[in-house]
Parts: sequence; C-alpha cells; structure tokens
Amino acid sequence: MSKRILIIEDEADMQELIKIYIAKSNLDVEIHSSYTGEDGIKIYKELMEKGEKPDVVIMDLKLPGMDGVETTKRIIKMDKDAAIYGFTAFFDTNWADDLRKAGAKDVIPRTIGFDGFANRLKEILQE
Repeated sequence: MSKRILIIEDEADMQELIKIYIAKSNLDVEIHSSYTGEDGIKIYKELMEKGEKPDVVIMDLKLPGMDGVETTKRIIKMDKDAAIYGFTAFFDTNWADDLRKAGAKDVIPRTIGFDGFANRLKEILQE
C-alpha cells in the first residue's frame, strides 16, 4: 500500500528536487504538494476527510503568508498524530525549535543533502 506524503514548500525548484529524490529512492508513495501553509492545511484536511491522511508532511519553515510553525500548529490542531518533519536550512535556529514545540516530530537539516534526505524519509516511513 502506498504511503502518502504532503510537501509544503514555497520554492518550486526545491519542491521538484524533493520529488525527484523521493522517486529515485524507489519508495511506494503518493505525493501531494503545496506552495503555501494555507493550501497545505486545505489539502491535509481534504485527504483526512477522504480517509487518506498523509503519512508524512515535509514542512518548510519560511513560507509566504502563514509560516511553517503556524501551519504545523494548525495541522496538529486538526490531527494530533500528524507526522510533520521540517526540512530546512534553518535547522539550528529558534525557529526550528519553535517548529518542534508546535508539534513537528523532527527538523531535518538541508545540509544532509537530498540523498541523505531520501534515506531519512525511508527510515521515517518504516517507523
């Protein structure tokens, strides 16, 4: 059975790279994506209502409008068991700490590269 991943990332190039590396890792996943926190919440809610909630949410911190911290809080309010993981260059900042406090399971630093990210995602999906 496919796992569902929701990517909330405002940069089109970064979103595409994430999708490419997920595809290269041969994971059996269905990918949904959003460029804003507001749209990400809407997609999460729609999937939940269909009984197809995402198994993992990949969250950027810096988003236009509602940032990743607020988006995380609102998704956790809808679903306390949401598996949200930050993927950001700002992993060692107060902002990343705020993301964890908001309910994110972890913050994955972009410095691990995309191969490292794909490997970490495999681990997360197997947990």
